[in-house]
Amino acid sequence: MKMVKTNITVNCSRGSIMDNKSAKNTVGLQPYLSPIAVWAFSVGSAIGWGSLIVTNTNYISQAGPLGSIIGLLIGIAMMLMVASHYHFLSARYPEAGGLYNYIKNIFGYDRAFLVAWYLFLVYISVFWANATSVPLFARYFLHGIFSFGHLYTVFGYDVYLGEVIITLAVIVIIALISMYSNKLTARIMTALAFIFVIGISVCFAVAMIKHPSSGMTMKPAFIPDASHLRQITHIAFISPWAFIGFESVSHYSEEYKFTHKKLFNILLVSLIVITALYIFLVVLSVSAYPEGCSSWLDYITHLDDYEGIEGLPAFYAAHHYLGQSGVYILMASLVALVFSSLIGMMRALSRLCYGVAQDGILSKAFTKLNKKNIPYNTILLVLIVSLPIPFLGRTAIGWIVDTTTFGSTIIYGFASIAVFKASREEKCRKDIILSSICLVILALFLFYLLFPGLFSDHTIETESYALMIAWSLLGLLFFNRVIKKDHARNFGKAIIVWIALLIFMVIMLMTLVQRINESRQNDVINTIQSHYYDDEDNESSKKTDDFFEDQRQALSSISNVSSLIIIFIFGTSIAVLYSNYRSMRKWESIASAERDHARTIAFTDTLTGVKSKHAFEEQEAIIDYQIEEGTLEEFGLIVCDVNGLKRINDTLGHKAGDKYICCSCNMLCEYFAHSPVFRIGGDEFVILLEGRDYKSRNEIIDDINRVIEENIGTDSVVISLGLAEYNSETDKNIHDVFKRADALMYERKKQLKSMGAVIRE
Repeated sequence: MKMVKTNITVNCSRGSIMDNKSAKNTVGLQPYLSPIAVWAFSVGSAIGWGSLIVTNTNYISQAGPLGSIIGLLIGIAMMLMVASHYHFLSARYPEAGGLYNYIKNIFGYDRAFLVAWYLFLVYISVFWANATSVPLFARYFLHGIFSFGHLYTVFGYDVYLGEVIITLAVIVIIALISMYSNKLTARIMTALAFIFVIGISVCFAVAMIKHPSSGMTMKPAFIPDASHLRQITHIAFISPWAFIGFESVSHYSEEYKFTHKKLFNILLVSLIVITALYIFLVVLSVSAYPEGCSSWLDYITHLDDYEGIEGLPAFYAAHHYLGQSGVYILMASLVALVFSSLIGMMRALSRLCYGVAQDGILSKAFTKLNKKNIPYNTILLVLIVSLPIPFLGRTAIGWIVDTTTFGSTIIYGFASIAVFKASREEKCRKDIILSSICLVILALFLFYLLFPGLFSDHTIETESYALMIAWSLLGLLFFNRVIKKDHARNFGKAIIVWIALLIFMVIMLMTLVQRINESRQNDVINTIQSHYYDDEDNESSKKTDDFFEDQRQALSSISNVSSLIIIFIFGTSIAVLYSNYRSMRKWESIASAERDHARTIAFTDTLTGVKSKHAFEEQEAIIDYQIEEGTLEEFGLIVCDVNGLKRINDTLGHKAGDKYICCSCNMLCEYFAHSPVFRIGGDEFVILLEGRDYKSRNEIIDDINRVIEENIGTDSVVISLGLAEYNSETDKNIHDVFKRADALMYERKKQLKSMGAVIRE
């Protein structure tokens, strides 16, 4: 809230919240997280089922051990820049919502909505992936104990009633733990993090000690007959997926029980541990292989031929070097990984939803906290949207998880843009350089993902492009709903955001169509090829294979060129249209600025700098309309009267009286920092309580009244305040609320008079 500055010397210290620690808001998310707990949440959120079972095997099969390690090291270098971005932003905007809150403050609500939309997709995808991994754990290690009651087969995956039940049970348990106690959740998370860090490290260390005498080789370092640089680049480009979640701790920075200066060091240690664990698993997986295999490459190539422990390279190596104890250690680590990821993502999602609900994107019901200051409704929201997931089958979940590669690139890109803009304004040269480098790299990442055909790379499944398009379209529809209910007119001001999203969707749609066409072309070529195979000798068959492969490449090249031409034409057209739009808006903005200037003068109190009586009258009309429409859920009014002003004017002069009014206004603005303050008369103010101030109204009133009572008999501010809350059942308009608040203000004035305060007679 803007407060006036003045050169008159007056004792305002007793009216300042900055000198009164008792005025701290006691309602809302409370600080309790230690640095070690935040580290545990960061590491635990980033590593899950896929890290131990899928990721290391996929990395090895695509780049070999050395290519995977180098790619991961490039990835951590990238993530260290991202970590510095989050440290930069969280120090300036330490509120719930993480990146959503940062973007909102730097770029506005439209871009913030877009960020929140993709953040939710990324985090909920990771949550679903780990929740549905529990039945897989049972299939691998418990002889499929929950594989009973076959329901159906979807996308080639058998769905069983028992596995659905156990998945739902795990989701409910995680929700209950998250709602029960913040401190207990932090302790559980810390214990789980130490379990999997120690477990994986022990298996790796023992394997490295015993490997030299095993007679097994870790060669080749790369996949043969493929470019080493290309293998490394491929791992580096998909590496953001391996770190998703480490930054999720920014969503609950309000709950840190330490200075935000420590955040970067916490994230640094977290990233080092995450990368080390990935490298340990990669090396462990190639350190041992079954009899009959000549190398790890032979083993990985024929991995589908093995079952049980032998089908899991890391577990096979642990068993080879430590016996059954090694398997148990990794099993415990895997369980800890899964549950830590579930708890971490649940917390991040609940705080993200809590943050966006503060701005009306979600219902105000999601801003409510239980007795332990936990946003329980947002946890219930995550629980409800997760209930259908076990019925989709693991194949569909894999497609959803693939979208996180897009999502992480987008959200990290927004973080870089935000830091670039903020650091330019603050002239922080180091952060300008880091954010610029990071932004360029992420732009290349996104280009790589959007145009896989140019790199002959199909890491992302075709269905994932379709899901990403559907999610983006759903975001547009949901944003339309937000705009319709945006009475504060915060949204719908940045058309460039939605033009960019439209272009993004068109490119993905073209890639999707291209991938579908490629699949059909390959099917046709394979059919023709198989038709001639039986009648050809080996040499002729090889020539035929080469011929058809050349035709595939030719078709793919034509398709890629066509896509680029269409994108160029479409992009140029959009750029021209946007340029025309900007030109028209330029003149409209000039006229609007003139109107806004006149409006600001009329709606701002010249003495105090807060809103004027005219502004309050307009606000009354808006609230009356919302009450009539039934869209307003809660608000409060505080009517304030500055006591003793007449005496000051009569004895010290109007200049001193004006200073006294300004001190009173400053006091109100400091205590009610999240609500608009209006000066509606010479010594009269009205505060419209909203958001956090409304939720903590009683505590703030108690704090300010305590200071006011201490000010009686001194030269400091004494104000009479009357608080009234809107009652949807009895109040027909804002005036009804105002009358109650005004009456309570006069009651308070009498009370202060009895305590010795000077009031206006």
